[in-house]
Amino acid sequence: MLQRISQLMIVGVVAGLLVAALALPAVGGLGITARNVAAGFLEMPSQLETPPPPQRSTIYDRDGGVIAEIFDQNRELVEFDDISPMMRDAILAIEDSRFYDHGGLDVSGTLRAAVRTMGGNTEGASSITQQYVKNVQIEAATSQEELDHAREETIARKIRELRYAIALEQRMTKDEILEGYLNIAYFSDGAYGVESAAQHFFQVPASELKLDQAATIAGLVRYPYLYNPRFFPEQTEERRNVVLDRMVVTGAITEEEAEEAKKVELDLELDTPPNGCVPSDQPFFCDYVVQEIEQDERFGPNETERARWLRTAGLEIHTTLDPQTQEAGQAAVDKWVPRENESRKVAAQAVIEPGTGHILGMMQSRNYGPDESKLGETSINFTTDSDRGGSSGFQAGSTFKAITLAAALDEGLPFSTSFNSPSSTTVSGQTSCNGGRLESWSLSNAGDSNAGNHNMISGTKASSNTFFAQLQARVGLCDTIKMAERLGLQRADGTLFTENENTLANSSFTLGSEEVSPMRVANAYATFASGGMYCEPQAITKIEDRQAGTTIDIEPECERAISEDVADGTAYLLSQTFNGGTAASLGIGRPAGGKTGTTDGSAAAWFAGFTPQMASAVFVGDPRGPQQYPLRNVTIGSRHFPVVYGATIPGPIWQETMRGAHEGLETRRLASAPGSFGSTSEPRSSDEDDDGDEEASPASDDGGVPNVIGMSESAAVAQLEDAGYSVNVSGTTLRSSEPSGSVAAINPDPGRRLPKGATVIVFLSDGSGRESAGGTHPGNEEWHPVRPATLPTGENSGE
Repeated sequence: MLQRISQLMIVGVVAGLLVAALALPAVGGLGITARNVAAGFLEMPSQLETPPPPQRSTIYDRDGGVIAEIFDQNRELVEFDDISPMMRDAILAIEDSRFYDHGGLDVSGTLRAAVRTMGGNTEGASSITQQYVKNVQIEAATSQEELDHAREETIARKIRELRYAIALEQRMTKDEILEGYLNIAYFSDGAYGVESAAQHFFQVPASELKLDQAATIAGLVRYPYLYNPRFFPEQTEERRNVVLDRMVVTGAITEEEAEEAKKVELDLELDTPPNGCVPSDQPFFCDYVVQEIEQDERFGPNETERARWLRTAGLEIHTTLDPQTQEAGQAAVDKWVPRENESRKVAAQAVIEPGTGHILGMMQSRNYGPDESKLGETSINFTTDSDRGGSSGFQAGSTFKAITLAAALDEGLPFSTSFNSPSSTTVSGQTSCNGGRLESWSLSNAGDSNAGNHNMISGTKASSNTFFAQLQARVGLCDTIKMAERLGLQRADGTLFTENENTLANSSFTLGSEEVSPMRVANAYATFASGGMYCEPQAITKIEDRQAGTTIDIEPECERAISEDVADGTAYLLSQTFNGGTAASLGIGRPAGGKTGTTDGSAAAWFAGFTPQMASAVFVGDPRGPQQYPLRNVTIGSRHFPVVYGATIPGPIWQETMRGAHEGLETRRLASAPGSFGSTSEPRSSDEDDDGDEEASPASDDGGVPNVIGMSESAAVAQLEDAGYSVNVSGTTLRSSEPSGSVAAINPDPGRRLPKGATVIVFLSDGSGRESAGGTHPGNEEWHPVRPATLPTGENSGE
């Protein structure tokens, strides 16, 4: 009996609240008693914030093409007039046929719901306004506690919703409330809002929904899981027909129209927009953009808030990605290092615009996915640093020699600065940044260079290790390291080279012994191309926040890192590698500068280069551990390589990328060599090694490498070995007029004087009748003699 009395009292209170609601102008006045009953109700908080509901954010490339859409809820907001009248009639018929007549609640329906809820049978609010209030509170919840509060099945919650609904009806028009409801409602199968539902179920905008389609979508709202067309098509069709019958009752349609609509088969082709970076055609760039937003304090107080903003605010994110560059680079990477190659090698490339830092392209030979054990799949972006989803980096080889050149020019050394550069040497007297003296460093050449005298011109063209070791010692190791940091270089783990004294005692810095990312190397080379202006790598140019109605413009962050003369002088020196140097056959038909790089034991291979319009760095290696899985005797795709050097795979990737990326762009010249650095002449070549080492003596007495072009493979190998050389037969054949299978070219050229045991690379002809573009100096391989044991383990051999 007491329980029954209690329930009746609660019902009485609710009834009083409902009566109080009728005091609104939309219904009419009541007596003094009703107002007194309603007094406490009307004192409840009534102001409900109604922000736009969560919606999809879109990432665009620089031409406006969609890279990806990212969202927690698949929703696209639409205005009232862009919703089919048939859709509006259908939702009103099935959810709230008196919507335009009441003041926020259907009295009988709300009272019925309250009584049934007390009896243990949950029933939702009966008016669209109340449903809208509930959805707004759910979407506004920022914690599980708030979410539970908005969803609790209690009289208290219904009273709160009722109070908010009544207040909402006084400050919003009916059309505004209905628009908000149709945009926030969940329509099943991941579709939030009427526009997304129309696109998802019928591939049409909400403005073009037909009668049968509108009735289908309207019927999903009450029980979106029970009526999910994907799993319960029969129930969905039955529910659609119920909606059609209700539309007849409300007078929205005739019985004939309803019967005609019922005959339409429910033949759905569900179309959900791809969510996130995995399905994107540029997944690693997409992931980089996501990382940029989530890690940048400009976009929110913490990572959680920034991630929520990205996935709910309906952002339009405009980026720097150039589709032409990206397409050309990805094609080149996939061609030379297929994504699912059995050797598990990876190629990664970043392309930067000089003077802005804009990231024009980001490519790697992997599919984007979380299963690292699956061949050809990774979620690691090997082009960038670890704090942006990248790896801990890779040793960069001789691409770092450009840093030493810049440091030397910055200290006023002229191009003519020269050193006797024998096949091997020992450098002493180097000091770290704290003044500590380093042990003597013994090293050997591993590039296509003559023993003898080199200046900056010839030393760069030949990539002479012994020259650059002496140049670094002349400049100072610490000054060379600091130059790298001025150019934005740091370890891929985020630490600067000068942060820890233990990391400074690295004599082989000039040979690229530090682990860095292609992004950082490309950006350093972009600084040379820009005349000395360093710009932070930038992926985002503008973010439009549709939810807040604001726009964030992001300007390049640039500063002068080195003088224009130093930048132009370094660029000039690097351009000489295409003029008879290690990049001789990697030209792109326009002015460019570049540098090959191969690390100790061919653990990794690089190529970095630039034009006035863009700079790129390409890395090839094994992410499992380059030292454990080097680039020797490997088959990548259908090609076998005895050894991979910077000009073997990275160089052609760079070349093909740049050719495709520059198509249609004007040809711009690099700056001339600054007169302040003196003559650009090379020193007279010497046929003798001045250090007197036995290793430097020629391998034969006939003046150099025998001319074996045109011979059979076996005969050529025999003659070269008889002359005292080691021989590698390249897996890459050349187009040549020589008979197929015979020797088309050798590297170095016939007649070149080499030290004992040096390696000569033999290229066989494919018999196609065309000479290789590189003549007898094929550019997709470099000469690397066998390195003497004086090179310490772990030091980079360079090129």
